[in-house]
Amino acid sequence: MASLGSGSRGNATLLQAAETCILVDCGFSLRDIQRRAALRGIDLGDLDAILVTHEHSDHASGVATLARHYGIPVYLTHGTLASGRVANCPDVRAFNADTQLHIGAFTVQAVTVPHDAREPVQYCFEYGGQRAGVLTDLGSVTSHVRSAFNDCNLLLLEFNHDRRLLADGPYPPALKRRVGGDWGHLSNSQATELLGQLNLQRLEHLAIAHISEKNNSRDCVEAQLRDLDPVLLEKAVWACQGAGFDWIEAARDTTASKSQREPVQAP
Repeated sequence: MASLGSGSRGNATLLQAAETCILVDCGFSLRDIQRRAALRGIDLGDLDAILVTHEHSDHASGVATLARHYGIPVYLTHGTLASGRVANCPDVRAFNADTQLHIGAFTVQAVTVPHDAREPVQYCFEYGGQRAGVLTDLGSVTSHVRSAFNDCNLLLLEFNHDRRLLADGPYPPALKRRVGGDWGHLSNSQATELLGQLNLQRLEHLAIAHISEKNNSRDCVEAQLRDLDPVLLEKAVWACQGAGFDWIEAARDTTASKSQREPVQAP
């Protein structure tokens, strides 16, 4: 896993296993995403798929242009497609939330999340007994989310805001209510509480993502992680807005996947 940037001004995440490379979201212009991908050694023409989490511009504004330029298949929910904000893609493969997909070497689980979008999902990736999760843009944690993202080797997790900084910050009241509400974004305390309910023994790398530049700080996040388990600070990487983070890799594991759900191939 590598991040090409994370935050309110654009998001994109790469997942790679064997010969398969997938991009989750593209909230950047074509020129910008090309530059960012090159820094990670990736030719975007080699992408097997673009997966879209939801239609908000910081995640989807660059998807159609990128897909058209390289002829890349785009996977997204029917609700995201119906929003009209990811239009004119040459190869669209729409699915229902909570569908399991097979894309190259990956088994991908789309997971419904509470967010103020048409049919938002986040994604878990499985390959060779290893699991990687991408989990941002949700205002609350459901039992479904906890179950889906347990046992990850790699987890990119939203730590959007510190509640006090959000309350005292520059946002207008309506935006504060949206960001801090059940359909908005995870606070540091919510993200940390979720971590405490997951299998941390299996977790090898924790990517701190979608960090608000106005309503959060690294010190605030580190204090929460330290209180839960200081070892998490050693496992943490930071997905910044400007450069994301370089490749992190799960240790080789031949253990079979615990998932017993039948795969559904997207049309």
